[in-house]
Amino acid sequence: MKVGLGLRWEFIEELLERMPEELDFLEIAPENYIGRGGYHREALARLAGRYPLLAHGLSLSLGGTEPLDATFLRELRAFLDEVRAPFHSDHLCFGSSGGRVLHELLPIPFSRESLVRVADRVRHAADVLGRPVAVENISYYLTLNDDDAMEEPDFLSELCERADCGLLLDVNNAFVNATNFGFDAANWLDRAPLERAVQIHVAGGEWMSIPGDERLLVDTHGADVPDPVLALLARALPRTGPVPIVVERDFTIPPLDALLDEVRKVRAVAERALPGAAGITSA
Repeated sequence: MKVGLGLRWEFIEELLERMPEELDFLEIAPENYIGRGGYHREALARLAGRYPLLAHGLSLSLGGTEPLDATFLRELRAFLDEVRAPFHSDHLCFGSSGGRVLHELLPIPFSRESLVRVADRVRHAADVLGRPVAVENISYYLTLNDDDAMEEPDFLSELCERADCGLLLDVNNAFVNATNFGFDAANWLDRAPLERAVQIHVAGGEWMSIPGDERLLVDTHGADVPDPVLALLARALPRTGPVPIVVERDFTIPPLDALLDEVRKVRAVAERALPGAAGITSA
């Protein structure tokens, strides 16, 4: 079973010094490297000599309505070719409007109209990038659905079928949404197209106060992976098979040794769920 970390600059120097064996691969955000030279590209090249790299993007805006950025797609393909990424993943959201990147991963309605539009965009992105594309289920804090909207697992199933794409299953996002909106995360997993999963994310969120003396669980990637998310991971793996699992941490980043402890914990859960499983799979 292959488990890796999302590469963050906070620990990149220690990672270069140690090259720990606990990591099977690294996940990188191409936007952090495209058009950039110097130290970080040199560091990435060194790490690529030790670890396989998986690419996970932030800015395709697959759920948007404006044309995909042709220039960015060409630059992205060149980068993916350079790091030999087997597939590329991005979020099922819209993230740009009026030609401006919003720096947010905003939800889309789970409508038939959205389904057709997003499927066409995913297919187009895959054609230009020259490799499969996977979509990630996002965390959201409001919904744009009307009474005729599909439920998210059904939307994901039809999208993956129509676009012939993979799923990046973010277990924590499903847990966050279930907690905030009061549905059963285990049932969500049982209905989602996990056979399409090419990769899994796990992370930890944080409770935040909102007006009205209420609290909201926010997907901050700022805490250890909680036990309920690990339990959902174990539930998902018999259906996904041994796909690569990424431990994400973006805020309150602890020392590298603590992150490696998280990797070992996640690997132990995965190996109990899939005894003897090994190998990193691609879309």
